[in-house]
Amino acid sequence: MVDLTEQEQAAIRAAMKLVAELMDEIGWDKRLADLSEAQVLSLIEAAVEGFQDAMRATAASDSREIPF
Repeated sequence: MVDLTEQEQAAIRAAMKLVAELMDEIGWDKRLADLSEAQVLSLIEAAVEGFQDAMRATAASDSREIPF
């Protein structure tokens, strides 16, 4: 397993919210094996997009100077 930073862990939690919203639309009673390819791709896209957005927001709020 990867050692995640606190920021990465927070980004995963943020991404989880987007995935949960999509699962509300799909239905929590569906098994992963029963999802269509489009639904699985949508879940993956939501997770990746949510993670990237959260990491960008963290980077934008970081006021530390670059040490070079």
